[in-house]
Amino acid sequence: MVTHCGWNSIIEAVSAGKPMITWPLSAEQFYNEKLVTDVLRIGVAVGVREWSFDVWQLGKELVKREQLEKAVEFLMGGGGGGEEAADMRKRVRNLAEDAKKAVETGGSSQTNLMALINELKYLKNLKDT
Repeated sequence: MVTHCGWNSIIEAVSAGKPMITWPLSAEQFYNEKLVTDVLRIGVAVGVREWSFDVWQLGKELVKREQLEKAVEFLMGGGGGGEEAADMRKRVRNLAEDAKKAVETGGSSQTNLMALINELKYLKNLKDT
C-alpha cells in the first residue's frame, strides 16, 4: 500500500494488515513516516526528504520511478527484501490483530471511551452542584 503517511491512512493500512510504501508530502507526515519505517518497521520509504509547497505542481518529480519500483520489489520479497519483508508483513499482521482486539467489546478503545464519558459526566456533576 502506498501512503502519504496521513494518520488515517496509516490506521487503515495497519487495520488491514498491509505493509506500507511511504511517500509523505507535508506537515506531520514525515514524523508519521519515521514511526512506520523506523519504529514499527512496517513500511519502506521511497526517499522523499523535504516538505514541498509545490507537491501538486504538474511535472514536478518528487520520487523517481526506480525508487518506487525498488520499494515495491522489496515488499514483495524480491530486491533484497526476502526475510526482512516477511518479518515486516508479520509485524503488521500482528498489529492488525491488536487493532481488532482494541475495538472489540471490552477492548482498550471501548474501555478508554467509557472512561472519558464517565469523566465528563463526573465533571458535569461537579459543575451542576
